Amino acid sequence: MTPSSSPCCATARANAPDAYATGAAGLPAVVHGREFGGGSEPPGNQGMVRLPGGTFRMGNDDQAANPGDGESPVRAVEVAAFLIDPHAVSVARFAAFIDATGYVTEAERFGWSFVFAGLLAPEQVSTTPAVPGTPWWRRVDGASWRLPEGPGSGVDQRSDHPVVHVSWTDAAAYAAWAGRRLPTEVEWEYAARGGLDQARYPWGDDLTPNGERRCNIWQGDFPVASLAERVGTEPVDAYSPNRYGLHNAVGNVWEWNADWWTAGQSRVLRGGSYLCHDSYCNRYRVAARTSNTPDSSSGHIGFRCAADV
Repeated sequence: MTPSSSPCCATARANAPDAYATGAAGLPAVVHGREFGGGSEPPGNQGMVRLPGGTFRMGNDDQAANPGDGESPVRAVEVAAFLIDPHAVSVARFAAFIDATGYVTEAERFGWSFVFAGLLAPEQVSTTPAVPGTPWWRRVDGASWRLPEGPGSGVDQRSDHPVVHVSWTDAAAYAAWAGRRLPTEVEWEYAARGGLDQARYPWGDDLTPNGERRCNIWQGDFPVASLAERVGTEPVDAYSPNRYGLHNAVGNVWEWNADWWTAGQSRVLRGGSYLCHDSYCNRYRVAARTSNTPDSSSGHIGFRCAADV
């Protein structure tokens, strides 16, 4: 994670307590149970949104920006026409990929992933190691896309939620199988803005227009209290889409982008998550950005795909 990381963001895998205690050393970059093919067919470009491209103003000079995040200066950027998913890849879609390929995610191979403590049972909180400086993040053995809160949890009731506990490597593998790719950072921001020039959010400048919630972010005092009925992910198509037809371009889960952050050590993440709140992290703004190492995973990171026209 970059030095400008925020409390809601899980740290890099290598910074976890006893990070390599479960056989991580020497793992190959990608493992497949069998070759791609067989089982469910990849989705191709079905259901994607075609955007015409053009020139838009990327970035933000807002004082709300986090120092070191690289949002500024505002600059005119040209983007070619492309296709993008209207929402993050769901558990159901990711499961089809796993069934077709036998792919094993990095969280499964490492044997653990980061989970927000507020989603764990009290006995789990007391027995899982906390991340120094951000004790609400726990290194949970067995946590993966199948078991989002570790052993005893599951995704049977979350097939339409975004898949989480996927690393950048996992997301790129899914995209390759699907005949797609991860969006560039320019494409992601162009799509998330929905044609609104320099608006803070995909729908405008007011976070809650007419008192209406438009995204899944933290409500209340983080990390001890939430005003929401439940904490965690919501369906991938929750809330109204922006003008380009994208759901949850901010909030719900962070989304992996194709780009390197700096010096080839971390990959860009955009959009914020269900843990963001403006009292400490306002990265659910369209221009906001952060990063993590390509092998890292957590319960608030997912992705959506793009494709060439």
